[in-house]
Amino acid sequence: MTMQTTGDIPMIVRSENSGSERRITPSWTIGQLKAKLVPVTGIPSLDQKLTLWINNQQSIDIQAQDEENTQLTNFPLAPQAVIHVTDTRAPGLRENYTDVSAVEKYTLPVESYEKRTDSVLAWKRNEKLGRFNPDAPTLLDAKLAVYDNEIRAKGIAVGKRCRVGEDDSRRGEVMYVGDVEEIPGGAGKWIGIKLDEPWGKMTAVWVGRGIGVTRARGNSESSSGRKG
Repeated sequence: MTMQTTGDIPMIVRSENSGSERRITPSWTIGQLKAKLVPVTGIPSLDQKLTLWINNQQSIDIQAQDEENTQLTNFPLAPQAVIHVTDTRAPGLRENYTDVSAVEKYTLPVESYEKRTDSVLAWKRNEKLGRFNPDAPTLLDAKLAVYDNEIRAKGIAVGKRCRVGEDDSRRGEVMYVGDVEEIPGGAGKWIGIKLDEPWGKMTAVWVGRGIGVTRARGNSESSSGRKG
């Protein structure tokens, strides 16, 4: 279908899953055109419905009783006109070329990935970034120490009353102060608060690490600026 002969017409072929410019030979029969469109659209010849669109306004069905002997010269083919190919099969019988969830994928073993020299991991290792930074544990420990000191300085402890929210309008009781390993990237202490009154569907909130406890109200009541 890529071979060009005298009189070939550049046209746009579109289907649900594809679209491209193709050169159409007017001397082809409808049957020949459909056969050539199978590898382009993935739709079997017998299940194709061809519609010719001129200037995106006038539509003409490309069909005939004897499609094997009816040439395309019987239709007003024009440069850049669109031939739309519709799949007439029931939706459950059509091939789905856009859903990749069912496609078998290759997963590179972790050991093999770690040995590669052209990966992001290798680049981070060479640049000493992230966990490859020898100073990273020290920096993290220093940050966590600041959080711990802030919590102690504000008197936040289990059983203490507190206020939470942007306007300190919600009150509750501190039920937990400590690490939450289930939270990704949640290194540092988190504060679990049981609210006096339900808030939406929640009756409790988690307050983000030490950075959240910035507006203390003394030992009896404290508030937290950010909820986790």
